[in-house]
Amino acid sequence: MREQNRNKTKPRLEGVLARLRSMADPKLLENEHRLGIDAENGLGISIWDLRKVAKEIGLDQSVAEQLWKTGIREARLLAGYVADPATISEATIERWAKDFNSWDIVDQVADAIWLSPYGVRKAFEWSKRREEFVKRAAFVIMAGLAAEVKEISNAELEKFLPVIERESTDERNFVRKAVNWALRNIGKRNAVLN
Repeated sequence: MREQNRNKTKPRLEGVLARLRSMADPKLLENEHRLGIDAENGLGISIWDLRKVAKEIGLDQSVAEQLWKTGIREARLLAGYVADPATISEATIERWAKDFNSWDIVDQVADAIWLSPYGVRKAFEWSKRREEFVKRAAFVIMAGLAAEVKEISNAELEKFLPVIERESTDERNFVRKAVNWALRNIGKRNAVLN
């Protein structure tokens, strides 16, 4: 679950980037390529280490947007962790979606989106998009809503089922896996949805 504290002292972008660069591991970067991750602008930092940095930063939408603009893979992952779902704008979400280029970015950034006021709408909208990773994001959002957002009703989750059925024939592996993930998480939510 996301770190909910909002940072009172703003870290300087240069300091965060210097820290990320000091954590870089070329061997990890090589492994990421083998996992199908677009790590062209990557440093090679584990998710676990990035989460530790995120916890220190706390939720800070301004820092998240600065990190995203760098184009550095791990900075973008960190941006997703420190993005504030309460203050992230729909315009920012759409800008970020234009940059989705790998399943790992989508999967790690999606919780900032599903927890935002735009999560449900983006799931429906993006399920119709052609771009592979934007479409994947739609179903990752559905999966996250089903697993993490207790306030969402069965009726709201059931509305995703026709979308899941419609897109279940997408032949792209990263989309197909996310469609399956969304269906499984909805089914695991409770006996009625199962």
